[in-house]
Amino acid sequence: MTPTESPRPRSRPQKLGALLLALWPVALVAQTPLDIYTDRLVNGFEDWSWIDRDLLQTNVVASGSAAIRATGNASQWPALSFRREPFNARLYQSLVFRAHGGTTGGQRLQVSAQDASGTGPAYILPVPLPANQWRTFVVPLEALGKADSTTLERINLQLRPNGTSGTFYVDEVRLDPRPVPEIVQLTVRADRSLRTADNRWFGVNAVIWDNDFADNATERNRTLGLLREMGITTLRFPGGSLSDEYHWESNRSRTNTWQWNTSFEEFMSVATNLNAEIFITVNYGSGTPEEAAAWVRYANLTRGYRIRYWEIGNECYGPWEYDTNARPHDAYTYAVRAAEYIRQMKAVDPTIRIGVVAVPGEDRYDNGYRDHPAVNPRTGQTHYGWTPRMLTTLRSLGVRPDFLIHHHYPQWTPENPVHSPVSDPLVLQSTDNWARDAADLRQQIRDYFGPDGEAIELVVTENNIDAGAQGRQSTSLVNALYYADSLGQLMRTEFNAFVWWDLRNGTDRSGSFDPTLYGWRDYGDLGIINGPSTRHPVFYAVKLMSLFARAGDAILETTSEDPRLAVHAARRTNGTLTVLVLNKDSRAHFTGQISLQGFLPQPAATLHFYGIPQDEAARTNAPLANQDITASTLTLPGPVFTHTFPPLSLTLFTFNPANLDPPVLRLHRPGLSGPWQLEIQGTPGAALVLETSTNLVTWTALATNRPAAGLWNFEVPPEPAQPARYWRARAEP
Repeated sequence: MTPTESPRPRSRPQKLGALLLALWPVALVAQTPLDIYTDRLVNGFEDWSWIDRDLLQTNVVASGSAAIRATGNASQWPALSFRREPFNARLYQSLVFRAHGGTTGGQRLQVSAQDASGTGPAYILPVPLPANQWRTFVVPLEALGKADSTTLERINLQLRPNGTSGTFYVDEVRLDPRPVPEIVQLTVRADRSLRTADNRWFGVNAVIWDNDFADNATERNRTLGLLREMGITTLRFPGGSLSDEYHWESNRSRTNTWQWNTSFEEFMSVATNLNAEIFITVNYGSGTPEEAAAWVRYANLTRGYRIRYWEIGNECYGPWEYDTNARPHDAYTYAVRAAEYIRQMKAVDPTIRIGVVAVPGEDRYDNGYRDHPAVNPRTGQTHYGWTPRMLTTLRSLGVRPDFLIHHHYPQWTPENPVHSPVSDPLVLQSTDNWARDAADLRQQIRDYFGPDGEAIELVVTENNIDAGAQGRQSTSLVNALYYADSLGQLMRTEFNAFVWWDLRNGTDRSGSFDPTLYGWRDYGDLGIINGPSTRHPVFYAVKLMSLFARAGDAILETTSEDPRLAVHAARRTNGTLTVLVLNKDSRAHFTGQISLQGFLPQPAATLHFYGIPQDEAARTNAPLANQDITASTLTLPGPVFTHTFPPLSLTLFTFNPANLDPPVLRLHRPGLSGPWQLEIQGTPGAALVLETSTNLVTWTALATNRPAAGLWNFEVPPEPAQPARYWRARAEP
């Protein structure tokens, strides 16, 4: 009995110049529009209309198989209304739709849009709907007051009383994008390190229902080979929501008499051979502190596995989790019990680190409990959400967890959805959540735990594109881009672990397979691997990220002028510079001008690429080598160059530093009021001697360094106005 288990449903958010109106067919655009209605509502848009309507009628259609029929009394101002979770509309310039006035015509429509600031001005279509024919309308977002909105959430097509009532039809509703820029500026600041890469970033969940993990030597070696090829260094066990009903010693759940496919010892046979960092999730929902402490004792004392990271339960705030406590999903109960888990587990092994589940937002998941409120000492406000109550209780008990556990899934799909709740373009623009989530959780720690909480780490032990039923998107190239960009964005924050969900999950055909979604596979699967060794595109994204950065590397500051072209960079400990560029548009080619600041490359760079050609090779069952990342050599004109990036592609540049003798100096000031610095770049590993002079004749040595990467920043001390000061650098053998 091996179910296909995925994380249970997560919470949903609570429910001008000259203007142009086109009355002619709109030409196809080169880049991807955001469809709203194409035979059905798509891209996460929902029907919030207040008019009699049929969204699936098939008698009068502009294209495809269905269109919207709407019938209303114009004097009552009825409307078709399309709503979705807020999104950044700055990439789009116009609302486009086709309308048909039925047999009589004469209806007058006005269009409005809503975002977090409210509803913008209504734009009245200057002509009535025609009878017995379709007409295309183009309404600039500027006309709706939402051209710069980052939280657009609703679009209304409303009947006005100065036109006729009756039936009209709407089809092919979409937002057309802004034109692709001729050049997108991509800047890499090789002299600005944001943080150091953590070994725990390169992780994946292993699960107890995996049929192919390590039942025998053949399976174990195959799993090890796949993990090593991807560069995985961290594993988590036993897997998602089942952690709260799993009894490790018997390898069973609840009162079941059958055992799971992958036992703890089988998991460890892979983890130890991989020399992986390990996260273990102990059973909170139906377990005890004694059971958890026994697991620590067996793993670390009896078997000597030295597992360092332990989590108390999985998403215990969520009603989808199995919880047999008298007060299920209660933050106060969880904190009281977690304190006892921590006490007993650390009594067995004081060296382990133990984490508790948390969620951003002070009011999320209060679950109806109103006792034990949490008062924010900074704001004076009372909150009942999970994280404030949990942290307040732990602080009152004098117990500090070692880390907070965060899980994130940007979408949730119900089984067999009528309309597609998922969106390729919008989910690929959603990866900026990590900075907000880290800041939110850190602020909650400061507010509700106090100064002693600064030592509490933040980790992410689950992330994937969709928490619900799986369809085409999870096994498509889109999820590979989501993985790479999600991890790249997380690397800029204080999150110290990133464990993807998961290695093998299972085939699922109950999600969305809407034609608006990119991809060709006829099944969904949150796993990187399907079955013994069928690789999904995410497999190659994980593999590419292992070439991008490893533990100890410096994550660098980067900027892109267009969010559809994402850029990430790392300074490797061996002195090389890696730059990852992701084209997240499914149709458009983008040309980027890459500027490497603070780094002079050698004239030849290595280029690794993964994208549509490899995915198409998998479609035709081409040899595995044709499905893999390609490597080639790129000739560079210097630290500034242009490159064209195909749709839905991952491109990794690896630059070796130029051998510089004499060294190159650059005087710069990182901040408007900060000290001046000399940036010195020379041959990696060579001794750089910095000298100063006031007369260009006599030189005095200030400092010597031997930077492995060849880059050295020296702070220039304040000097009097006179005499003038000069600097030079020279390399010693």
